[in-house]
Amino acid sequence: MKWYLFLVLALTSLTGYCAKFKIAAIVPKGTNWANTLKEMSKEIKSKTEGEVKLQIYYGGVQGDEADVLRKMRIGQLQGGVFTGKVLGDIFSDVRSIEVPFNFYNDEKKALKAISDLSPYFNEKIEKKGFKNLGFYGIGKVYVVSTKKVTSIDEMKGIKIWAWEGDKLIQAMMDSLGLVSVPIALPDVMSSLSTGIIEAAYAPPLGILGLQWQNKIKYIIDFPTAYSIGALLIDAKKWKKLSPEHQKIVESISNKYINQANDFAIEDNKKSLETMKSMGIEFVSFADKDIKQAETIRTKVISKLEGNVLSKNVIKKMETFK
Repeated sequence: MKWYLFLVLALTSLTGYCAKFKIAAIVPKGTNWANTLKEMSKEIKSKTEGEVKLQIYYGGVQGDEADVLRKMRIGQLQGGVFTGKVLGDIFSDVRSIEVPFNFYNDEKKALKAISDLSPYFNEKIEKKGFKNLGFYGIGKVYVVSTKKVTSIDEMKGIKIWAWEGDKLIQAMMDSLGLVSVPIALPDVMSSLSTGIIEAAYAPPLGILGLQWQNKIKYIIDFPTAYSIGALLIDAKKWKKLSPEHQKIVESISNKYINQANDFAIEDNKKSLETMKSMGIEFVSFADKDIKQAETIRTKVISKLEGNVLSKNVIKKMETFK
């Protein structure tokens, strides 16, 4: 009997380390983003002969991003897709990409900044206990509202939704003279309906995905920022994978994340067209208002320096202007 148990253990060890990563995302099923995650999972399982598996939980069934991060830290989950504030909670310098008016309408410049700064970001993220399988370029962020505003001056006093505790957003609100109203993301739509808030912000695809288009009447046709995300997994579990499997997972993840980023550009364009077809009015600002953007950007950075953003990353960001 002993020799049989020994043989079973020996054969088991030869098969290598089998790993299952439970990964949560707020991405709804059926979207292009969700489909790339699904295909990524299938290919990783196939190329590693079933020894590495990703189980994806879609549509926020594991809670919001803060819930997912908490569950990762206690071992209930081994991965998550994080954006904005929660990604910044892990390593705050990542938020440098999302500083208002960094890239204006130049999406290629934003993606190049993400690519060039990834080695720096990834090194620091790993020290926090996470392996980054790749950054998502979610898209340009637009302000939508129930009240028409045609200039920066008219925006002052507008009640706008804000992530609670998001220092970058608060710095932007203060610089623009807006009234920030911290509300949980799921409550934004009802708050737009009741007048608790008069405005919110998101990439076009997010606006439609959250169904805000049913409550808002206007969209300011000048992006305020560029939104990013990342697919993070537990670094300790990652290190247990063989070098061969790590290489396979990284290669496949890179392919599908790049694919998702390409989809995001097209999906956001289509989302803007959809909102136009629904009768949502696109409001343009005068050139004098657009020229104020650089001043606002400088004010935001000064509020964040040494608090959210390091001097090092601020210096790096200036090279992408």
